Amino acid sequence: MNAYVITAETIATMAGPQGYGLILGGAVAVSDGAIAWVGPLADLPARFTALPRRDYGARTITPALIDCHTHIVHGGNRAREFEMRLNGASYQDIARAGGGIISTVTATRAASEADLLAAALMRLDALIAQGVAVVEVKSGYGLDVETELKMLRVARSLGAVRPVRIITTFLGAHAVPAGMDADSYIDTICIPALRAAHTQGLVDAVDGFCEGIAFTPAQIARVFDAARALGLPVKLHAEQLSPFGGTALAAQYSALSADHLEYASDADAAALAASGTVAVLLPGAFYAIRETQMPPVAAFRAHGVPMAVATDWNPGSSPLGSILLAMNMACTLFRLTPAEALAGTTRNAARALGLADCGEIRAGLRADLTVWDVQSPAELPYGIAITPLHARIFGGVL
Repeated sequence: MNAYVITAETIATMAGPQGYGLILGGAVAVSDGAIAWVGPLADLPARFTALPRRDYGARTITPALIDCHTHIVHGGNRAREFEMRLNGASYQDIARAGGGIISTVTATRAASEADLLAAALMRLDALIAQGVAVVEVKSGYGLDVETELKMLRVARSLGAVRPVRIITTFLGAHAVPAGMDADSYIDTICIPALRAAHTQGLVDAVDGFCEGIAFTPAQIARVFDAARALGLPVKLHAEQLSPFGGTALAAQYSALSADHLEYASDADAAALAASGTVAVLLPGAFYAIRETQMPPVAAFRAHGVPMAVATDWNPGSSPLGSILLAMNMACTLFRLTPAEALAGTTRNAARALGLADCGEIRAGLRADLTVWDVQSPAELPYGIAITPLHARIFGGVL
């Protein structure tokens, strides 16, 4: 249908600065892939009354979900390391055995594009089945020019074979490959790979890992300067394992988002608020690595920093394939409210990706919608290992 009306008992528009934006007994008019009108069914304008109508009854309609931080393109897995840790091996033992990120880099370099695509599609399908319509996908497991480009090509191709929008992020500054120092890697591999990816139209944003085990703020700044010269927005893995200055750097560059943030301070929260940068919370990594330092959610609230929530689906620190479980974890572990969790996977997740055409149910935006077998949007983060998806509408396609 090019134009139609859908109705439901509850519509959570997520429009506005906070809350669900609830409409009870509501209707959404869709035309040519966009939302034409939303409001109470009793107020449906005359120009829409003759359109085909589908009533979803005692269900809830929300914007389609957005996973704004993933690493779903990679080779291999790290299940063996998970088993080793549970049998008493230390991270140092695993690293000496060739584990950690190096094992994923090795597997990703060895994998063909077809193999990477097949594995990524299984992960992507799991997200789509939970009502996700936009997925950010990072590179960063190549650490050489050829493999970084290969990962980004695979990520781009995902959107061609599934009804989903893919946002690609260059994460060349993810780790230092064996046999190199960080400065040489930044100058001779990372930045040249970024420029090549941009030339080939493969990158939408640029990320980095600013941490003691990865790159310093000064090294990341060189990557960000290169991104700025190319006209690309930036984001940053910051303050995950220690207070290291990454959040301040992200704010300095007006980053789209700063992600993780377990060790961010009140001053960091104020800086993010001033720069308009979104705080992306990743409870899957917090859970998987058994972190105890929680991100400063109260400070983010106090300073008005928008908070997004994502899976951080990756083979090492967050093998989490459920955006709904990420929402539940954000509530139970970080004490977000259900409304904050849903905002974190809709309007604030869109903002974290620099997208202004989705994340809310509002006239003029894309008709990316989900229909849930729940009577209240609070049920979405409430459930554990439950997927109450009834229907997913992508670009107006029922």
